[in-house]
Amino acid sequence: MLTFEQKLEVIEAFPELTRKEVSMKRVNFQFEESLYDKKNVVYHLHPNGNGFVFVGDLPQYEADSRGLVNIRDFSASQLRSIIADSIDYLGQEPEPPYDKRWTNKEGEKLDLVYEEPFWNIYTGKNLEESFGTFDDAEDYLLDQGFNERK
Repeated sequence: MLTFEQKLEVIEAFPELTRKEVSMKRVNFQFEESLYDKKNVVYHLHPNGNGFVFVGDLPQYEADSRGLVNIRDFSASQLRSIIADSIDYLGQEPEPPYDKRWTNKEGEKLDLVYEEPFWNIYTGKNLEESFGTFDDAEDYLLDQGFNERK
């Protein structure tokens, strides 16, 4: 486990982060250029070594319901990696909503809609199927004889 000072050294190597002192000797580091309301990358780093990094819903991390990962036992390389991922996450525009109509040869219509975190297929207002990835939803539609309407 890295000490508080070692964690500070890793975090302060990111020039895009701004240090903010908070209560009980804890420190936050904010990404002011965030494209979202959320700006804290490092949250409540405490002198005992405990703290959190915001990763939102990035699939490679097991975050709590607030999108935070505890970094108490992280190595320097793990800490650098998660902070870089957090900054990338907060600095990228979200993908535009996907809502496309698919049709088959019989003229039947299905709508494929991205409703985070799922790709849902609707028949009118009724949910037909739900998938975790676009590729799975697309494969299903193609297997059923549907094509994306241009």
